[in-house]
Amino acid sequence: MSGRLAMFGGSRAVVLDDGDRARLAWPVVTEAERSAVLAVLDRGGFTSVGSGGAVVRRLESGWAEFTGTRHCAAVASGTAALELALAAADLEPGAQIVVPALSFVASAFAPLRQRVEPVFADIGPRTFTLDPAAAAAAITPRTRALMAVHLHGLPCEMDELRELAARHELLLVEDAAQAHAAGYRGRQAGALGDIAAFSLNVSKNLPTAGEGGLVTTDDAALHDRVVLHRQFGERIPDRGPRGYVSEVVAGNAKLGALQAAFTLGQLAALPERAAGRDRNIRALLSQLSELPGLLSPQTGEDRRHAWHMLRFRFDVGAMGHPEVAPGAMRAVLERALRAEGVPVRRYQCLPLPAQPALAGREGYRTGRYPVTEAVLEDSLTLQGWHLNPAGGQVLLRCAEAFHKVWGQLDLLASLARQEVA
Repeated sequence: MSGRLAMFGGSRAVVLDDGDRARLAWPVVTEAERSAVLAVLDRGGFTSVGSGGAVVRRLESGWAEFTGTRHCAAVASGTAALELALAAADLEPGAQIVVPALSFVASAFAPLRQRVEPVFADIGPRTFTLDPAAAAAAITPRTRALMAVHLHGLPCEMDELRELAARHELLLVEDAAQAHAAGYRGRQAGALGDIAAFSLNVSKNLPTAGEGGLVTTDDAALHDRVVLHRQFGERIPDRGPRGYVSEVVAGNAKLGALQAAFTLGQLAALPERAAGRDRNIRALLSQLSELPGLLSPQTGEDRRHAWHMLRFRFDVGAMGHPEVAPGAMRAVLERALRAEGVPVRRYQCLPLPAQPALAGREGYRTGRYPVTEAVLEDSLTLQGWHLNPAGGQVLLRCAEAFHKVWGQLDLLASLARQEVA
């Protein structure tokens, strides 16, 4: 596709009609979800205490079976899942956990709320996940755990991280909030570490009607402590009266029956939707593979990407404009692609340790996490549009928009130079 760029008055490459919007809608709500939620409304029992607990337990057993783990606990959110996973580990106050420098803030906030100190390590330049060598360098005598964040849906280098955790006797926590149906060397995300936390936020690949989370583990003792910390330190019986006996100090992070019922419908469709999403994204990436300087996500033959997000990096040298600042080029490309109808945007604008809420703890300084900083400077993400597998044709139109924009790289580079002049 050629022609005047939309940002200069040309026609948009991607124009949506009502049918397109329906094909891109997420989550996909079918009769299965409607019937399941209505059954809860008709039956009553809206919480996991009492009659509502049955549907929550079905979700827990279904997710444990899907991930190949022995135990699953349903909780109120993905952040709560991370907090409860760490609470179950009973790490001493002041213990440290190694966390990637690129992640959502919950990866650092959850440890802090358990009085565990996050220590940050750099990431891989194309995987965007924790670099095992950087993680090893971040370990101190106070380190008690590693957090493997499967960012955007790609599993971390888990064999290396497991070896590192075993060598230093560390807990290996999976932050799998974006990694539903991701796989690594024949195993599902959620079964790759000692304990794993998933998010069921409405935007996730396995959503609920609002917020929710799941904690998986093969360790019966860890699971028992997660369940204890989920609701006021109580052991809630499946049947019979509630005892109101609290064994540990804990809050309230249980999942409601309506959310569990909705997610059960989504779980039934997860394998088919994950396969369709994978086909669509590989078709998109194939269309983009020859564009100079456009770096697509690295996947690897040994793992399955869940494709929660797509992150593209831009190599100004390969574009033929090494003199242009990467951040300036990224900003101009963002404007050009959005004008063409492609909703790319930044995901995280700061390294996690540079967040104002965290920066004072570590004394963050520029240059400490060079890969993370470079990725944030020269990349954009595509979010949401690719989740519904019915949207494959729209993604191919997005590919046409990329080609149109790349046909004007010289002009865009000139604009980028002006931005920093």
